[in-house]
Amino acid sequence: MRLSSRAYEVPPSPIRKLVPFAEEAKRRGLYVYHINIGQPDIETPQSFWNAVHSYPAKVLEYGNSKGLPEYRKYLAKYYQDNGIDVDPEHLIVTTGGSEAIMFAMLAVTDPGDNIIVFEPFYTNYNGYAVMTDIQLKPVTTKPETGYHLPPEEEIEAKIDERTRAILVCSPNNPTGTVLTEEELKTIAR
Repeated sequence: MRLSSRAYEVPPSPIRKLVPFAEEAKRRGLYVYHINIGQPDIETPQSFWNAVHSYPAKVLEYGNSKGLPEYRKYLAKYYQDNGIDVDPEHLIVTTGGSEAIMFAMLAVTDPGDNIIVFEPFYTNYNGYAVMTDIQLKPVTTKPETGYHLPPEEEIEAKIDERTRAILVCSPNNPTGTVLTEEELKTIAR
């Protein structure tokens, strides 16, 4: 089968590159701390298994493509309780964060556009940018400031006529930095 040129351009996940090294270390009897992927390491609650095993339907149907209406209504209420007015019809539930990021990039950009990201950033953003044919414009954050945002002027200097969004991840992956309310207001301006 012939693969597209895009398939060859997408960089492999640097995080997943570590898996063979971890497996080899385990084979040698070493204990490995898995901090490379967000794999849960807590026991699945019994209530979940009880619900799965007692599910009465004989046929599993496709769910609503926007997510269960009841769940979207609950999410909207959660945001409203926190002072953010959101209509459940404007919420889309995805199967994971990566899918949500890709959908968002595709929704707001055209090929050749760019999105500002704060570095260090989640390395898979690079692959998403290749797949969506956009550019990432990094704004560097520094360890001596706890990886908090640089002055507003540094962010504004990256904005041009092809900038369509600023990607915010708080808590940041990989630094764990949580942006302050003032930093979020700066980005919103």
